[in-house]
Amino acid sequence: MQMDIRKVLEFVDNALYDKTGKHLNDLQRAIIEGMLKRQKYSEIADNYRLTEGHVKDVGYELLQMLSDAFGEAVDKGNLKSFLERQGNLNIWGNTFGNSNIIGYINVCSDKPTATPDESQGKTSDFEQAKYQAKIEMVGKLRQIGLSNEQIADTLGLALEKVKQVDSDSEG
Repeated sequence: MQMDIRKVLEFVDNALYDKTGKHLNDLQRAIIEGMLKRQKYSEIADNYRLTEGHVKDVGYELLQMLSDAFGEAVDKGNLKSFLERQGNLNIWGNTFGNSNIIGYINVCSDKPTATPDESQGKTSDFEQAKYQAKIEMVGKLRQIGLSNEQIADTLGLALEKVKQVDSDSEG
């Protein structure tokens, strides 16, 4: 399956921003792309005219950020499989559909998604679909017995948003 590097980088950038408040810089993007292409740090360094040591240091910090943000050990060797588990639907070119909803949940962030005029000014169709998928899952997760706190944690929504969905569906 053909990997869309641009979508991978967008996913990682959004996920890290949602979890840390920081966007990826150009070097971090280059390191992720290089790792996914199985490049050595020396090759990445050569492409960007940096020292191998600097690229290794930034790569190590980046992998630590991913590990901390997702609560899973991420290293150069498992980055691709880690990303596949996190959001294989849209990153690896599959189409979004109801049959893929569980995999789609893994793409969710800890930061509640704002309405378009509250967020960065313009919310992409992808972000809207992601948010809508989260909202639709609240009722399904409630049916299998998850608490509001568990649902909020699983979907990466604020607890108040989960409670709001419950009250909206009751009224």
